[in-house]
Amino acid sequence: MSNLIRKIGVLTSGGDAPGMNAAIRAIVRTCSYHNVMCVGIFRGFQGLVEGDFEVLGPRDVNYIINKGGTILKTARSAAFRTAEGRKAAYDNLKQAQIDALIVIGGDGSFTGAMLLSKEFDIPVMGIPGTIDNDINGTSHTIGFDTALNTVVDAVDKIRDTASSHKRLFFVEVMGRDAGHIALNAGIGAGAEEIIIPEENMGLERLLESLKKSKLSGKSSSIVIVAEGEKLGKNVFELGEYVEEHLPEYEVRVSVLGHMQRGGAPSCFDRVLASRLSVKAVETLLEGKKNFMVGLINDQVALTPLEHIVKGHTAVDAELLRVSDIITI
Repeated sequence: MSNLIRKIGVLTSGGDAPGMNAAIRAIVRTCSYHNVMCVGIFRGFQGLVEGDFEVLGPRDVNYIINKGGTILKTARSAAFRTAEGRKAAYDNLKQAQIDALIVIGGDGSFTGAMLLSKEFDIPVMGIPGTIDNDINGTSHTIGFDTALNTVVDAVDKIRDTASSHKRLFFVEVMGRDAGHIALNAGIGAGAEEIIIPEENMGLERLLESLKKSKLSGKSSSIVIVAEGEKLGKNVFELGEYVEEHLPEYEVRVSVLGHMQRGGAPSCFDRVLASRLSVKAVETLLEGKKNFMVGLINDQVALTPLEHIVKGHTAVDAELLRVSDIITI
């Protein structure tokens, strides 16, 4: 291991995701294991600009592996988007004698980390933490599995009401730019239709599918809609359109919203966060920098941050096929 890095900073940025605390815990304890000091940076890049730092030891992260959210908090930072803000962030890092930085977040967070590294030659490592699972270089992001379980649990409860009243429910889930949550949760919850940004279903096809469901004997239906899908201006407009053209359906809309971000992380997310975090610290200590640690074929792997920022993820074609087969 390298003796050039004696102090590592860690921050969480972007939307919170279940498992971020598990990652913070693993980073702090891996640093301690290798006799390296760990500094928590509060409120993401804004805390970096303002110097909101605190040294963290192994006992400071007791009892957080099971907690959702992030003990380091997260915030947007207009200041960090400026050259002056990034210079202030760098000055704070140097004053605190922080030699390297680990950023837990999404592609926007990694873009900020890359800028800081490029402008001031600070070694950085990225750990993917976002429920949307929309980051290139990993099959799973921290928080995705927990969000899926939250959605499936909610849809199971909604189905009880749908079947009792013979209603059609449109359930909107998160996924502004990607349909991973909608597709996986839709299959897991047995939804009759799944609408995602990557697949242009079209209103007429949706109506035909719902007509077939009715004719096949289904008295109630669940349609999972990713928030980025724009068949209508929003899911409420989509529900009104279907109710107007298929008056035999009594339509209701449920928007799950930010409840998908909360809750205790699943075992999968706790283990994933721990694996990625240990690798992130040890990669920095090996003298490597500017990578994201991800999971590829169930193996921890490194991908250059520049490829993460420029990359994108596609939905699983096999899952789409499975969905088409079993939603009859």
